[in-house]
Parts: sequence; C-alpha cells; structure tokens
Amino acid sequence: MFRTEDLGARTDELIRAGRFFFERGWVPATAGNFSARLDERHLVITASGRHKGELDAEGFLVVGQEGEVLSPGRKPSAETALHLMLYRREPSLGAVLHTHSRSATLLSRLSPGGVVLEGYEVLKALPGVDTHAARLEVPVFPNDQDIPRLAAQVEHFFREHPEPRGYLIEGHGLYTWGRTVGDARRHVEAFEFLFECELEMRRLTR
Repeated sequence: MFRTEDLGARTDELIRAGRFFFERGWVPATAGNFSARLDERHLVITASGRHKGELDAEGFLVVGQEGEVLSPGRKPSAETALHLMLYRREPSLGAVLHTHSRSATLLSRLSPGGVVLEGYEVLKALPGVDTHAARLEVPVFPNDQDIPRLAAQVEHFFREHPEPRGYLIEGHGLYTWGRTVGDARRHVEAFEFLFECELEMRRLTR
C-alpha cells in the first residue's frame, strides 16, 4: 500500500503545477488533468471538473492500476484511461500532465498529421534530446469522447513509434510525462514554448 506521506507530497506538487499552468493560460476553466504514481499499483489523479488553478487536497483521488476508485465519493477525470495506459506502458513513469493551451490547441488543428519541431535549443529540455538539430515529431490524434478507444489508439501508435515525449489531441491539448512531477512539469514548459514558437513562425512566414 502506498505511503500517506507520498500521497501528500505528490498532491502538493500537482497543486503547485496547476497554479503555475493556470497563471500562464495553459489550463483555462476546468481544462486539464494531472496524475502522479504513488507505488506500482496506485496513482493520485485530479477529480473531474476541478479548476486547476484552485486545486486543494479535495481535488484529488486515488485510483488503482485498473481505474478502480479508492477515494469514496470522488469522481476521477474522464480521461483517466489515458493516464493509466501510460503508467502501464512505462513502469519508471512517475507523473502525467495534460494541458489545454491556446498554442497547443491551434497547432493541433493546423497539423492533424503531426507537429514537427526542429532547430530549437529548448528541444534539449526533453529527455533523450542533446542537440537543437534533433527532429522531433509530436503525433496528433483525432479527438474522441470515447476515451478507452482513444487510449487504445495512442497505445497502438506507441508500440510502433518508441521513445515518445508527448502527444497532442486535435483541438484539445498536450499530454506529456516524466519520472517525477518536476520532470513532467519541465516537459510541459518546453513543449508550450516550442508550440508558441512554431505557431508564431508559421504566422510570420505565411
């Protein structure tokens, strides 16, 4: 069973991430969802419908690896299956963060086949990237209200495309992850900066 102190620590980290993202306009209204691993069988995830800039401990619940709710009276994010799929796929994964910035939303609609990021120094903030010359393709999946079906589609793609750093859902937002909440938060920052650059570059070079 997970330790209570780990639940408190991960919840605090996710609360701080929510405030940070909201101040930058990356989780408007009640958009976005966050989770962190507590042990090999449990994770803490944001409750459905909570404002991510105003989270407190009541805005979270614990779920098991099959999605079973272990915090009575609380409803998990509707997109919990997208988190669980990533944790099952990568045992070293410690956190998954999902944001809804304007840049990610617009870019995903402009690039339904995927967003290519290349030539940006900030790419080096992402795991496994050690040069600005790296070419990173961020897949874009069509939006789908059937979350288990969407999760299966993402998982199938990842079987054939190893070492993903994140993905976009069209008209929806970014999913990225890391070994810790801090790592995942840094990846969100890097992606959001890169998406803003890419969107502005396209506008200026039309």
